[in-house]
Amino acid sequence: MPDKCQPSAAAQLDFIAPQDCRKCPRLAKFIDSHRIAHPNWHNNSVPSFGPIDAPVLILGLAPGLRGANATGRPFTGDFAGQVLYEALLSCGLADGPYKAHKNDGLSLRDVRVSNAVRCVPPQNKPTSAEIATCRPFLSQELSQMKNLRLILSLGRISHETCLRHFGLRLSSYPFSHNSLHILPSGIKLLSSYHCSRYNIQTKRLSQEMFLEVCMRLKDEAKLA
Repeated sequence: MPDKCQPSAAAQLDFIAPQDCRKCPRLAKFIDSHRIAHPNWHNNSVPSFGPIDAPVLILGLAPGLRGANATGRPFTGDFAGQVLYEALLSCGLADGPYKAHKNDGLSLRDVRVSNAVRCVPPQNKPTSAEIATCRPFLSQELSQMKNLRLILSLGRISHETCLRHFGLRLSSYPFSHNSLHILPSGIKLLSSYHCSRYNIQTKRLSQEMFLEVCMRLKDEAKLA
């Protein structure tokens, strides 16, 4: 059972990017098309999930079309979310059931989950300009995370987005799976291949490999 001090699952969802954001015309047009085709979906910028005072931020790429864009919670409703939240539950970093919708009662413990790009991109491929346009929302989020010790970046784009936020040279902190960099700020940057269906099916990543990363996250962030 969750501790009484743990925020409720609903209270752990909060918007960083504005709802109905129109800063990226291509993404706004794509979302508009799905508001017509799927009016019951979330179809909006996706809020972050987890307590703002968490010592760990897990950063993905962007909402999945039939995942977070549909459900309104990061990594919820698609294969990647199943892999992520099962690993967090196994590590004691989440409480409650994961049933692939935002009202399933799942809550996070000491971790927060977000994306480098807050709105769903066509074919899950944001452009460089869209990534740069959305980065100030990550900067705003990181400035509010006063207890931050570690960022887990899922994939190269989120890894490089973090480095650009801190104004660091990409070549000085190369991306590789299960790599750890200690940034000048003292924050640790742990990186992993994204837990996508594609990476699992092609055997670039296994669920066991991803669980190892999450266990390392817990150890490096000194979480009980």
